[in-house]
Amino acid sequence: MEVTTERAVLYLDLTPDVDDSLTEVITGLSSDFQVLPSKLFYDKAGSILFDQITKLDEYYPTRTERMLLESIVGEIKEELPDDVILVEYGSGSSEKTHDLLRKIDSISTYIPIDISREHLLKAAERIKMDFPSLTVLPVCADYSARIDLGLEDVASEQFAVFFPGSTIGNFERTDAINFLVRIREMLGRGGHLMIGVDLKKSLDILLPAYNDSLGVTAAFNLNILAHINRRFDSNFILDHFSHEATYNEIDGRIEMYLVADVDMVVDVGDCSFSFRSGDKICTEYSHKYTLKEFEVLADQAGFDVTRAWTDEANLFSFQLLVAR
Repeated sequence: MEVTTERAVLYLDLTPDVDDSLTEVITGLSSDFQVLPSKLFYDKAGSILFDQITKLDEYYPTRTERMLLESIVGEIKEELPDDVILVEYGSGSSEKTHDLLRKIDSISTYIPIDISREHLLKAAERIKMDFPSLTVLPVCADYSARIDLGLEDVASEQFAVFFPGSTIGNFERTDAINFLVRIREMLGRGGHLMIGVDLKKSLDILLPAYNDSLGVTAAFNLNILAHINRRFDSNFILDHFSHEATYNEIDGRIEMYLVADVDMVVDVGDCSFSFRSGDKICTEYSHKYTLKEFEVLADQAGFDVTRAWTDEANLFSFQLLVAR
């Protein structure tokens, strides 16, 4: 479905069906290990909160990646072909994309994909305003699912996928491989994937990034319940839950939870769920990798890592992969 805005056209609207999303929520809450789909973080309020998180002193990934990109963008440009079609998964505010577009003039088309429709369109409008000769084709979709962009006739070498922000870490490893396989299939042989990968590091740096002193991450985590309330007419009381983020050393990941502070019963759709004080709902994982660990993961998905850059403190990496 095409939706015309003032400066951008919604090229493809693949917003998940409400019933499908409700089924995911009910299935996740019905399991012994209760979980909520992290894509539900990103309604309008959640997208705004996440933008605030990226500017926090404790949250190193965004500023580290942007500084790293600034220093290597010339090298990235040399690796990309002319007339590049740039596809970005989970584009959000597209701020990092601005950095690329200012320096890489060979990008002819930009296809941002995000689940937060209003946030997506506003970002697309800003991009179009700043780069009027660029073709901007926003897509509202759950990028973790298979997406058909209808661009099969375009030469695979023209494609580049931009997936910054270490979002690949939100997937469990098997799911991460499957997701990368779908990207490789979309790209075709010779297509490029530019990806941010968060590195393993001291807990003194890692834990505060997900437990900031201002409580913005806590508000972001709790907002998933507010989103479910609005979307599915549920009755979660946010004050009855607390934010928790811990590091799982064995699996190499941050685990984010909402912890029930009181006994309660919550209605979601036609279902009711009982919580005891101390019960946890998992809302997100954020896996951290060594360079070698991610190289192995990429290889299993059919990619070769051709370049891997890190900042001076080895907090973060940005990598260029080519599809085999």
